[in-house]
Amino acid sequence: MPAFLCPPAVIHGEHSVKTSEIVAEVHDRHPDAAWAPRAESIAAGTGIEARGWMLPLQSAVAPGRGNGLPAAGAGAARAALARDGFTEQDADRVIAALEAIPAPQTVQERTAPAWEAVQAYGERAARGALQIAGLDASDVDCVITSNSTTPALPGLDVSLANRLPLRQDVLLLPATQWACIAGTRSLALAADLVAADPDRVVLVVISEALSTTYQPADDTLESLIVRLLFADTAVAAVVTGRPRPESVLRLDSAWNHTLPGTQDLHRLDTRADGTHFVMDRRGPRAVQETVTAMWRWLQERYGEHPEAWHPDVLLAHPGGTRVLEYMEQTMPEAWPSGLLKYSRDSYTSGNRGGAAVFDIMRRAHDAGQAAGSRAVLYAAAPGLTATALEGEWL
Repeated sequence: MPAFLCPPAVIHGEHSVKTSEIVAEVHDRHPDAAWAPRAESIAAGTGIEARGWMLPLQSAVAPGRGNGLPAAGAGAARAALARDGFTEQDADRVIAALEAIPAPQTVQERTAPAWEAVQAYGERAARGALQIAGLDASDVDCVITSNSTTPALPGLDVSLANRLPLRQDVLLLPATQWACIAGTRSLALAADLVAADPDRVVLVVISEALSTTYQPADDTLESLIVRLLFADTAVAAVVTGRPRPESVLRLDSAWNHTLPGTQDLHRLDTRADGTHFVMDRRGPRAVQETVTAMWRWLQERYGEHPEAWHPDVLLAHPGGTRVLEYMEQTMPEAWPSGLLKYSRDSYTSGNRGGAAVFDIMRRAHDAGQAAGSRAVLYAAAPGLTATALEGEWL
């Protein structure tokens, strides 16, 4: 370090999905769920009235192309029914009934269109970031990509190499499992890369279709919360080793932290009907531990006396409002209020996962930051693992 960051490009999901639409859909599908009488109050508690998705809500709730017949097909089903003593007429009625039952979407039916959208949105964000930085695709030396919810091989890095197109000697660094820390950890990695070669130009692209975790058949309280939280976003930014006229933030140091024994608290499970985000109620408390560790890092970097230094803006994606509240409660009393303003603003239109910190940064930039203002960037992700950076607005 230092590394210099140009303003990020942020592409929000263009299909607005209202919270009221989600509540209506889950009521229709799960009217007898234990949480059904509280669904409206739970939804209101998120503070999110609408979120942008890359694909419409109907794409998540539509039935699959299959039906209720076993994968072996009608012939095998008919033979099995005959062995159990069903007459031919009875077997015909059973098979007809099974064929009339719509099957849920398969993981392929659910993921394939989302992956196409992730690539298209990622390209738009990448082109936007290069335009903001005053650069062409031919100027890029390295691309760091992340997309945790639509795994593919080859991935977003190779897709961008062909779509932009990039030079054939560009270093491609895909990170499909960074999830919510993609924003901060990609910047930390980019800073290391430009420290090794200050003339290097690094393009960071994060494109997440978190709406793929919306699973209509799930009837748990946790699945209701997942439905309500997530938004789809693609972001991108250029990082250089030397300041450019377009640079707006200098990154000075980075910090990483991983809590042992917490790998099962939040996770993605891939099942027959797609990707499920599994939440654990112990998660926010574990994330709070990483926040406490980050405060210690900042104290060690700037001294024990809080009045000696404080950030002017805190760009934090901890995953939920409970941890934002914890961050405010545990800040030194001498620190000014309102440090998390842009984090809260971003969260009102959904949890953007790895794209969140770039969205929060863009909001802070658009609002105007005085040169010399200090910034801290923080994010935590399933693992539980966290990355933070601190730097100065230019």
